[in-house]
Amino acid sequence: MSERKDTQDTTPKRFVVPGVTKLYVRVPLERIGVLIGHEGEVLRKVMERTGTKITVDSANGTVVIEPASPATSPYNLLKAQDFVRAIGYGFSPERAMRVLEEDQVLIVIDLKQYVGSNPNHLTRIKGRIIGERGKARKNLEEMSGVYISVYDDYVAIIGDYESANAVKEAIELLIQGRQHSTVYRHLDRLLMRVKRREKLELWYKEKPPWE
Repeated sequence: MSERKDTQDTTPKRFVVPGVTKLYVRVPLERIGVLIGHEGEVLRKVMERTGTKITVDSANGTVVIEPASPATSPYNLLKAQDFVRAIGYGFSPERAMRVLEEDQVLIVIDLKQYVGSNPNHLTRIKGRIIGERGKARKNLEEMSGVYISVYDDYVAIIGDYESANAVKEAIELLIQGRQHSTVYRHLDRLLMRVKRREKLELWYKEKPPWE
């Protein structure tokens, strides 16, 4: 899968204009069928949830995302764009749907930016991230609660902002050659910090103002 540059127009983001406001995504041709779904079911669900109109060019893989009405928010447009991108990076529709949730993000790592374009290096790095029989990827997912896809020369992560970025850092350590056990311990420490911070923030929110 060649490197893809997702683009969007320069319409002011305070409002959207049907027929004018458009976001563009390039999806690998082999993923178009997954994006559309059986009899268009996947696209239909995403358009209904986000209030968007999504048009797919099956010949070149270009996907155009537009507001279905003036009431469609820019936020929902971007969520629909993230869903399409997630499919392009190898997620199943069921997993990609998670990115439509309010507190979920999509993070993408281009492995070529770390190890270059040598096929042998890329294969080796992907093997480290996936692990034997998928064990490493499964461990990272179970520890953090995120979803991970290794597709072509990319690693994509769906999860809440803090957890997804923690896993991104862990994957970068694997790319650098750190041992899996070391990476798991590091990720565990990162996630513990996140949990402590979240508990502290919750405590401050719930604390009565007179205390």
